[in-house]
Amino acid sequence: MSTQKVAVVTGGSQGIGAGLVDAYRKLGYAVVATSRTIAPSADAGVVTVQGDIADPATAERVIAAAVERFGRVDTLVNNAGIFVAKPFTDYSQEDYAAVIGVNLAGFFRVTQLAVERMLAQGGGHIVTITTSLVDHANSSVPSVLASLTKGGLQSATKSLAVEYATRGIRVNAVSPGIINTPMHPEETHGFLVGLHPVGRIGEPSDIAEAVTYLENAPFVTGEVLHVDGGMSAGH
Repeated sequence: MSTQKVAVVTGGSQGIGAGLVDAYRKLGYAVVATSRTIAPSADAGVVTVQGDIADPATAERVIAAAVERFGRVDTLVNNAGIFVAKPFTDYSQEDYAAVIGVNLAGFFRVTQLAVERMLAQGGGHIVTITTSLVDHANSSVPSVLASLTKGGLQSATKSLAVEYATRGIRVNAVSPGIINTPMHPEETHGFLVGLHPVGRIGEPSDIAEAVTYLENAPFVTGEVLHVDGGMSAGH
């Protein structure tokens, strides 16, 4: 078995995900990155897998790629997520299915498979990216589907952390505010800045640094680390 550690990053093609791939490479990890549109990497230490993480078959292919290419899975970062902000009664069945599919089903199967590998290896680390809207709902950003799904992930983080605490698997979450990614068009930034007490939106590097901290924090598990410019503290 290889001694190089291996990180799996979902939603790895742009924004926070791309920043996470770079951060884990800087830590010396090999990386398996997945998204629907991800391109092959010129870096021999990065394997990319195209697919919709809402489909359990994608999760199977991603973990299989990690094991076949690098022999192990040490960290899983559940970063893939979609965000649809609408008044509650405006959500369509399609919106509901899409958000549940990526945010919940996309977390569930790949995490199961990663945990199986980690148990066989004697340990590992799972980090899930949530949202501070879970803790601090805002009437100007109606987002029940984000709260329903990401709130579930936040609770699952604590549940898994306790379930596996004696078996070498740590489970944490990072709860971002609004981050400067392609998900948020430039014309919305003025409004979005105002949601953060510090008066700016975050950068992908802010999230990557938080995940890196958790990676190197062996006594931290079950933690939800808010990286949100004070958003969850109040307004």
